[in-house]
Amino acid sequence: MKQSAGLVRAVLLSTLLLFSLAASAQSVLGRTVSIDVSLQQLDQVLEILSNKGNFYFSYNSNIIKRDSLVTLKVYNKTVKQVLDLLFAEGYEYRESGNYIILRKAPIKLSVVTTHTASDEKIYFVSGYILDDQTGETISNASIYEKNQLASAISNKEGYFKLKLKSRYDKAALTVSKDLYEDTTIIIQPKYNQQLSIAIMPVEISDKTITITPYTFDAPDSIVIAVRKADSTHWLYTYRKTDSAMVEKTKAGQWFLSAWQKAQTINLKKFFVMRPYQLSLLPGLSTNGPLNSQVINHISLNIWGGYSGGVKGVELAGWFNIDKKDVKWVQAAGWFNVVGGQVDGVQLAGIHNTVMDSVTGVQAAGISNFVKRQFVGAQLSGIYNHVGGSMNGLQAAGIGNYANNNTTGAQLAGILNVNRRRMNGAQIAGILNVNFQEVKGAQIAGVINYTKKLSGVQIGLINIADTSDGYSIGLINIIFKGYHKLSLYGNEVFPLNAAFKTGNSKLYSILLAGVEPTKDDKAYTFGYGLGREFYLNKRWGANAEISTQQVYLGSWDNINVLNRLEMHLHFKLNKYFSLFMGPSVSLYYSDQKEKIEGFKQNIRSLSSGEHVKIWSGFTAGINIF
Repeated sequence: MKQSAGLVRAVLLSTLLLFSLAASAQSVLGRTVSIDVSLQQLDQVLEILSNKGNFYFSYNSNIIKRDSLVTLKVYNKTVKQVLDLLFAEGYEYRESGNYIILRKAPIKLSVVTTHTASDEKIYFVSGYILDDQTGETISNASIYEKNQLASAISNKEGYFKLKLKSRYDKAALTVSKDLYEDTTIIIQPKYNQQLSIAIMPVEISDKTITITPYTFDAPDSIVIAVRKADSTHWLYTYRKTDSAMVEKTKAGQWFLSAWQKAQTINLKKFFVMRPYQLSLLPGLSTNGPLNSQVINHISLNIWGGYSGGVKGVELAGWFNIDKKDVKWVQAAGWFNVVGGQVDGVQLAGIHNTVMDSVTGVQAAGISNFVKRQFVGAQLSGIYNHVGGSMNGLQAAGIGNYANNNTTGAQLAGILNVNRRRMNGAQIAGILNVNFQEVKGAQIAGVINYTKKLSGVQIGLINIADTSDGYSIGLINIIFKGYHKLSLYGNEVFPLNAAFKTGNSKLYSILLAGVEPTKDDKAYTFGYGLGREFYLNKRWGANAEISTQQVYLGSWDNINVLNRLEMHLHFKLNKYFSLFMGPSVSLYYSDQKEKIEGFKQNIRSLSSGEHVKIWSGFTAGINIF
C-alpha cells in the first residue's frame, strides 16, 4: 500500500509540474481570459485585462484614447483576440517578458506612386513625408541629396518637391526632422517620380531634457558629467550644444529666412566639406541652398553669406554668418557672426560675434563679442566683451568687459570691468572695476576698485575691500584696512588734523592745520604718504612724508611746506594711541610782504632768501 501511495504522489507531482511548465511556456498574448464590462473607460478595461491575465501593459498614452467608453463581453478568449476587439487596425502588440507593449503599427511606406523617365538634364522627385506611427503628414521636414547638395522643406501638408541633376548615376534621399530618426532611401536617378516616405519618431528616455515654451531662458548648452561605476571619478563630460545659436542672434533674425532656420534644426548632424563657394546673399550660393551645411576652404560672399564654417579664408563685402568653426582668416565690411570657435584672424568694419571661443586676433571698428574664452588680442573702437576667461590684450576706445579670470591687460578710454581674478594691468581713462582680486596694477584717471588688492592701484580715488598691496592716490579707501584720524600739534601749527587711509604698507594722508593767533594767522592743507611698522602689540613706528600749501592771506603767493616725520606711537586701547617724534621741514616761499592779520612767513627768511630748512617735533593722538 505504501508503495502504491508513493506512486500516486509522484504521478500527481509530475502532472502539476507539467501543467506549470506549460503555463509558463504559454505566450502572454495566448493566455485565455474572460471579461464582461459595460461603458467602462478604455484605460480601466486594460487594467482589468491586465489583472485577469496576470501581466503588465506598456504604451504611450498619446496614441490611445484612454477615456473612450468600451462595452465588451467575451469568454475564454486569448488576450490577443480581446485586444483585436478593443483596437481597430493600425496597432500592434509585442511581448517582452511579462509585458505587452502596445504601439501604432509602423506604416511601411517608401512607395513610388509615379515613375516616368526624364529626357532633360534634371528630374524632379516629389511626394509626402508621413509619421511612421500615426500616418499623419509632417511639415518642415528637410529632404536632401548629400552629393548634389539639393534640398527641400515639406510644406504644411507634408508635400515636397526636389530638383536633381541627371548626370549623377546614383541618388539617395535623406529625410531629417527634429525629434525623428533620420531616414535614407535609394531612388532611381533620371526619373521623375513621386514618393511617400515614412519617418519614425525618436524614443524619449527618462534622461531626455525637455524644454517647454515656458522655459524662457533656455541654456545654449547642457553639460552632463558621467561618473565611473564606483562613483569616485569622473569618466567624461558631455556637452550638448544648441545647434541654432547663430540663428538666434540679431543678425540671424534679420538676414536668415524661416526656411534656413528650419534646415538648421533638422540638419544639425549633417555637414560636408567643399573647396570653395561664391555667394551673393544667404541661400544664393554656388553650393546651393545647403551652403549652410557646407564647410568651405575658400568662401567669397559678394554681399553676404551663410555657411557651415570655414577652414581657410572667408571674405565678404557686407557680412559673414557661419554656423560652426572658422579657422585662419575671416573679414567683412560690416560684421561677422560665428556659432563655433575662431582660430586665427577675424576682422570687421563694425562688429564681430563669436558664440564660442577665440584664439588669435579679433578687431572691429565698433565692438567685439565672444561668449566664452578668449586668447590673443581683442581690439575695437568702442567696446569689447568676453563672456569667459581672457588671456592677452583687450583694447577699446570706451570699455572692456571680461566675465572670468584675466591674464594680460585691459586698456580703455573710459572703463574696464573684470569679474574674477586679474593677473596683469587694468588701465583706463576714468574707471577700473574688479570684483575679486587684482594681482598686478590698476591705473585710472579717477577711480580704481577691487575686492582684494595684491598689487598696486594708482588713481585719484582707490577703493578695495582688503589689500596686501599699495594704493597711491588722493583718497585711498580700504574697507578692512588702515583708518586713522590724527589730532596733533607741531612747531609750525599748534592745531592739525589728518585723515589716514590705506594699509600699513602704504597709507595716504589728507591733512589741514591752523595757527589761530589773531594778528598772525596761518592756514595749511596738504597730502602725504606714510608707512607703519609694528614693534609689538602696543608699540609701533610711522614714517611719513607730506607736502602742504600754506595760506598767508593771498593765493597769489607760493608758500610750500614739505615735511619728513618719524613717529613712535603707543596703543592705549583698540581705538586710541599716542604718538610723538622728530621732523625735518623744507619750506619755500615767494611772499615778500605781510598781509594784515596773517603771518608774513612761518619761518623768518633773510632778504632775498626763499628756502628754509629746519628740524622740529610732532605730538598727538590717533583715533581708531
